Amino acid sequence: MTSKILFEPSVLGSLTLSNRIVMAPLTRNRAGAGFVPGHLIAEYYAQRASAGLIISEATQISQQGQGYQDTPGIYTEAQIDGWRKVTDAVHAKGGHIFLQLWHVGRVSHVDLQPDGQPPVAPSATRAETKTFVNNAFVDVSAPRALEPGEIPGIIKDFRGAAANAIAAGFDGVEVHGANGYLLDQFARDGSNTRTDAYGGSIENRARLTLEVTAAVIEEVGAQRTGVRISPVSPANGISATDPQAQFNYIVERLDEMGIAYLHVVEGATGGARDVAPSTMRRFAAGSRTLTSPTTATIWNSRRQGWSRDWRICSPSAGRSLPTRILSNA
Repeated sequence: MTSKILFEPSVLGSLTLSNRIVMAPLTRNRAGAGFVPGHLIAEYYAQRASAGLIISEATQISQQGQGYQDTPGIYTEAQIDGWRKVTDAVHAKGGHIFLQLWHVGRVSHVDLQPDGQPPVAPSATRAETKTFVNNAFVDVSAPRALEPGEIPGIIKDFRGAAANAIAAGFDGVEVHGANGYLLDQFARDGSNTRTDAYGGSIENRARLTLEVTAAVIEEVGAQRTGVRISPVSPANGISATDPQAQFNYIVERLDEMGIAYLHVVEGATGGARDVAPSTMRRFAAGSRTLTSPTTATIWNSRRQGWSRDWRICSPSAGRSLPTRILSNA
């Protein structure tokens, strides 16, 4: 894949991007008191504004949604004000930035939860993973299953966080449905053993991801809404018996919603790396897909006609990366 393709301008929702290099989300653990982003976060993102688009670090939609020490939120006025300084700094450099909306579900610890309560999850199944709290990596806490009556509140929190992001000056939002966090937990039968409307069938397990996305679209518009998925990633102890069928269904429904883009994450080293072509074809009509991390995947998708409008998305899209690519630095 040539640098010429990477530097083609493209339209993403209502935005015109200067290139196809997207900075993927990367947790920084730099929030201050009250989980407010400070001047270091503003400086960090402004330094990376030459990317066509920045997707912010994952940002919790509520205190319940937090899973790691010192990660920022988007549910208080102080947090909104802090993020506004970040977006102002990025826009002053000519950049564009989306906020990633995050609820970690069971990937958390009681020390991070309101009143020391257990984390919430689709089912009371503990994840085999660790989190970072009190300056140390520790096992996550055992979760409790969300009651059916609590789920509308989760959807409301996502919607409210999306509205807050736009108020803070973000160009759009990305719904985090990947990496073994809450929405991904609901989608997978390895973590979701519910027997109500949010468990059992492929359609039921996809329900929360789709309802959250619909609520966010209703609040901020489809052109300002992206969704991140990781069909083949085992991150945070997540598993599924038939992920291809599950995510084929999710992708079909997301494409019908007309979201601005689909952010698809490749698998981890040592596991399955590639997203199934059948999944990619289901979003081809939308031609709005991001991927992490290889240019080879993008080039092959264009050659096969699966999607005409891919962008390379990587956490390594750091300071002045577009300039360094052009100069072979």
